[in-house]
Amino acid sequence: MKSQQTAQTMKPATAAKKLGVYLEATPAEFREGVVSRAELNALQTDPPEWLRELRRDGPHPRPVVAAKLGVSNSGLARGGITDPLTTEQIEALKAEDPGWLRKERATQAEVRKEAARLKERKAEQEDQPRPPRP
Repeated sequence: MKSQQTAQTMKPATAAKKLGVYLEATPAEFREGVVSRAELNALQTDPPEWLRELRRDGPHPRPVVAAKLGVSNSGLARGGITDPLTTEQIEALKAEDPGWLRKERATQAEVRKEAARLKERKAEQEDQPRPPRP
């Protein structure tokens, strides 16, 4: 008996997340169908114009907005940013540099610094020989 391989598919929301775009801004045919793994790979390697435009101009989903601003998703929420933003809006926010953004960037820098410290500490502990077990 021969087993048939079925194409692995995903919901449009999952594909949009993997592509780093805001689902509601994608074309209707993308939102209404399913996306196969091969289609996703094709979109990533040779993005159509609509995908290049979305990645360049937005609107961007929260994780992308957070990354572009250098803050966490939680930091965005604390700053009152709940909607997707365009690249232009993100640049305007950077230029304005409100207090909450400065604070969240500083918090994010501390989090990264602490993560690096812990990673270094773990590496040092792994390098030290362990005492033999009784």
